[in-house]
Amino acid sequence: MRLLDFDVKTRYKAVVLRSERLTPEDSKEDVRDISIEVESHEFDAVVGQNIGVLAPGQAELGQEFHLRLYGIADLPKTSSDGRKQITICVRRCSYIDQYSGEEYPGVASNYLCDLRPGDSLTITGPYGQPFKVPEELDANLILICAGTGIAPFRAFVKYLYKERPDFRGRIKLFHGGQTGLDLLYRNDEKDDFVLYYDRDTFEAIDALSKRPGWTGASGWGTAMQERAGQIADMLSDPKTYVYVAGVERIRHELDEVFWAVTGLTEDWSRKKEKLVEEGRWVELLY
Repeated sequence: MRLLDFDVKTRYKAVVLRSERLTPEDSKEDVRDISIEVESHEFDAVVGQNIGVLAPGQAELGQEFHLRLYGIADLPKTSSDGRKQITICVRRCSYIDQYSGEEYPGVASNYLCDLRPGDSLTITGPYGQPFKVPEELDANLILICAGTGIAPFRAFVKYLYKERPDFRGRIKLFHGGQTGLDLLYRNDEKDDFVLYYDRDTFEAIDALSKRPGWTGASGWGTAMQERAGQIADMLSDPKTYVYVAGVERIRHELDEVFWAVTGLTEDWSRKKEKLVEEGRWVELLY
């Protein structure tokens, strides 16, 4: 679904409650954990959904707004007066013009990263619920993410362990990045996942790039091949779900890795197609 296809007629005013940098000050990457409060009591959102942010558009181009989607990165809260409070994870980014070769700042990401507590913004949604919480209390989850793709899984795992105390399935979280600083919510600044490290059923695994700039293959292969037997065993269980979030380029990398680590005699594309049909392989890539 294209961004142009999203319904943005229903809009809500929100105010920034907190904007916290997740990456160290000396890092070239500026990634922020931003909490907002929606003014309308009619707005509601749940774990697994996205919100749309309407950043100011370029008036000279007749652009009213610039729409971007962000996954809910924490358990939604409700204020004392009934207003919904949600958190998103935003990386300040830029892009290279494919024709001129010039670098330009990303409109929505820079707009959001520049906001400070008390500033107002306009949002839409919520949209979709790509990563559904399995009904089975013994369901297994293979969560694969790169960079800010970890945001929806942060909320997802929190929900499972806080709201479903009887959940006993295995969770393997593979988090890819260029360096340890990219392991958002798992670095020295804010390591939320450390709360679950003492659980025998939970494991967070680094999949760091072996080359600067992430121009080559990432660390998916090494991280997953070391656990090839466990992954193959989990995939053979009809109660195992694979959820993938992050940049689109990891799709091809993961297909190659899964072909290798599962050791399947059948075509991996057919196996994956079956998982997709059964709702047990879900991707949210951008």
